[in-house]
Amino acid sequence: MKGDNNKEFIPALGYNWLTNFYDKAIKFTMPEQEFRNKLIDYLNPGDNEQILEFGFGTGQNLILATERNINAQYVGLDIDPKVKYIAQEKLTKRKIYIKLDLYDGTIFPYADNTFDKVFSSLVFHQLDKETKTSCLNEINRVLKPKGELIVGDWGEPKSKIMRILFYIVQMLDGFETTSDNVKGLMQNFISNAGFSNVQELSYINTKIGSYCYYKGLKNIHNKVKLNKREQL
Repeated sequence: MKGDNNKEFIPALGYNWLTNFYDKAIKFTMPEQEFRNKLIDYLNPGDNEQILEFGFGTGQNLILATERNINAQYVGLDIDPKVKYIAQEKLTKRKIYIKLDLYDGTIFPYADNTFDKVFSSLVFHQLDKETKTSCLNEINRVLKPKGELIVGDWGEPKSKIMRILFYIVQMLDGFETTSDNVKGLMQNFISNAGFSNVQELSYINTKIGSYCYYKGLKNIHNKVKLNKREQL
């Protein structure tokens, strides 16, 4: 699918007409309460923290985050107008007021060093290598020094059966974009974007693959070294 002046993107279930079934698909194929709660556990939203969800989808993670800590300041960013409509309806129904932004798939519409934390779920397996890299670079840019990145996404399958089941995801979202995830390369992408202490925290096996949790900290040393070179 391609929007006006937007990069091409893969909708939530691979095809635009399936987007309305996304929530039902998640409930059927994944232990939803477990994997979402664990994501928010790792996010650990604090009072007055500025938190961005990259790829807010249908809004379920933001709803859960506000239930965990309503005193944090949340913002959502996505490329898909259809999921924004679904998410906005959910938030409005619950009287939750969160700014949901759309962008064109390139530069995030935020200033440098804006957020304390950025989190994302089931987004990066839909991005090609170039876009994975550019999005992680943008996340690094908008994070404050030593800010945290939490990613939940498909990772290297933890068993042969998980590998076989993951072919379902690959058939929907494409083999090219998902190949890096299934090879366990997300940590490499995160590290190469300037994050330190990158680690796979844990995983949950689902009906369609191994959902893994990754964490990284914004590494300020690269910026410091650059500034020193600029002064010479």
